[in-house]
Amino acid sequence: MMRYEGNEKLADETACARVRADLKMCLLESDCCKKEHKLPRECLGRSDATVPDECRALRTTFFECKRSLLDNRQRFRGRKGY
Repeated sequence: MMRYEGNEKLADETACARVRADLKMCLLESDCCKKEHKLPRECLGRSDATVPDECRALRTTFFECKRSLLDNRQRFRGRKGY
């Protein structure tokens, strides 16, 4: 479900922006947002079947990307994620 390729421009050019956008789109298309009319932030912490496994994987990738910004070793190796 990766939405944003290298040739598309995002309004947000910060680090991990593409992972954040993919996670948001995944959550907006999930049953939690569509059927239960909840916000993506409310669906993010849920562990039931209304949030697909792909969104959970994107959440982990986003967390790892943000954590790599604080890790001094990653300054030389590059960010994890996309």
